[in-house]
Amino acid sequence: MTVVSEREQAADLPERWIAKAKTEIVLRLLRGEAVDVVSREVQVPAHELGAWRRTFLEAGGEGLKKRHGEGEARLLKQAQAKVGELAMQLELVELLLEKRGYGEELARLKKARGW
Repeated sequence: MTVVSEREQAADLPERWIAKAKTEIVLRLLRGEAVDVVSREVQVPAHELGAWRRTFLEAGGEGLKKRHGEGEARLLKQAQAKVGELAMQLELVELLLEKRGYGEELARLKKARGW
């Protein structure tokens, strides 16, 4: 096992942390690693690690409040309702056209378009 000096270890640490690296560090804390130990290892103040953890947990909590597929299901229901509404309007227009004497022309149009 090699001993790495603090200076060598500091050279390997980033100046800015990407979200993936922060997530890994927060997960270490959530698994029970001591904040002071992780803080020394990654050379980030303990209060900052605490802020990362709070942010992570708050965002996770928001994600759990949403129901999976809720948005898609709502959009599908709205689209189906709109299709139904348009189908009814089309039927009413066809009936009106037939009443006004345009039944034959409507039938020809439907046949030509493959309706």
